[in-house]
Amino acid sequence: MPMPRWWGQVNKRVFNPRALASGNWPVLTHVGRVSGATYRTPLDVHPVEGGFLFVLVYGSRSDWVRNVLAAGRAHLRVEGREMNLTAPRLIGLDEAKRDLPPKALGPKMMRITEFLRMDVA
Repeated sequence: MPMPRWWGQVNKRVFNPRALASGNWPVLTHVGRVSGATYRTPLDVHPVEGGFLFVLVYGSRSDWVRNVLAAGRAHLRVEGREMNLTAPRLIGLDEAKRDLPPKALGPKMMRITEFLRMDVA
């Protein structure tokens, strides 16, 4: 069950700028599917074999998810490393469970059922 969309708007305007400024969060750079503008979004992401698994806290209808799916690629900065990602695909909880580390309690506590998987280019 994703977080309510109204909370996502608060997060986008209040907490995301602070997370970006802190430099402590993984940041996904993606291009708007309609505007063509470049966006930077701090996210909950976990490394998996060959790529990364993104926790879709606000569900698969979030703008950033739709942007990445439309573009087919994005750029990730995590722990000082920069990498290009490709092949975005939505996966369910059963598949994600195989790759989520045991310490990833957030998805379990928030009952997240949708995830985005991307491969390192």
